[in-house]
Amino acid sequence: MIIREAQPADAPQIAPLMNLIYDEMALTDLEDVPGPDLLKVITAAYRTRTYLSGAATTVVAEAAGQVVGVAFGYPGEREDIVDDVMVDLTTQNAAFDGPYEPEPETHPGEWYLDSLAVDPAYQGRGIGRQLLRALPHYARRDQQTVIGLNVDRENPGAFRLYERMGYQVTGPQMIGDHTYDHMQLRIGQSVQTTHA
Repeated sequence: MIIREAQPADAPQIAPLMNLIYDEMALTDLEDVPGPDLLKVITAAYRTRTYLSGAATTVVAEAAGQVVGVAFGYPGEREDIVDDVMVDLTTQNAAFDGPYEPEPETHPGEWYLDSLAVDPAYQGRGIGRQLLRALPHYARRDQQTVIGLNVDRENPGAFRLYERMGYQVTGPQMIGDHTYDHMQLRIGQSVQTTHA
């Protein structure tokens, strides 16, 4: 297993993984968009410098030359810059009724883990854990000392993973019509997993 920063050529393999998250979130703004059009936009986003190594960082897990997991994050103060990519790409695609404008999700002073996805065929092999272990490096590179994320309350498996990795709930957060728990990890502390 190789954990590395994503390259533009990875975008076609990243898009279906990210689409799993969009499906899970059941965002009403995207429910009428045909799947191929949404995948086209997601693929284009993960070819941009903004998503790969500009305002944000995309990290992939690669096994046998295939992207099997992805983590995408950025310092919270860059959220608008990152969101503008989707606004611009969806404005240019006729399948969207209008620009897709993601809701604010970050908290002040954190490096925000926007998305973490693992190919269903590779789940249960510790790939999510390996991606999470890599993130403090990127957060520190961006001069951040806290990593934040939102986990859907309807996904207890993900919640347990984040909790084992040391993340703590800081409060509830609404995204769309789902209630999430906002969790944070102070990366000044060692990033060790606890056994549960």
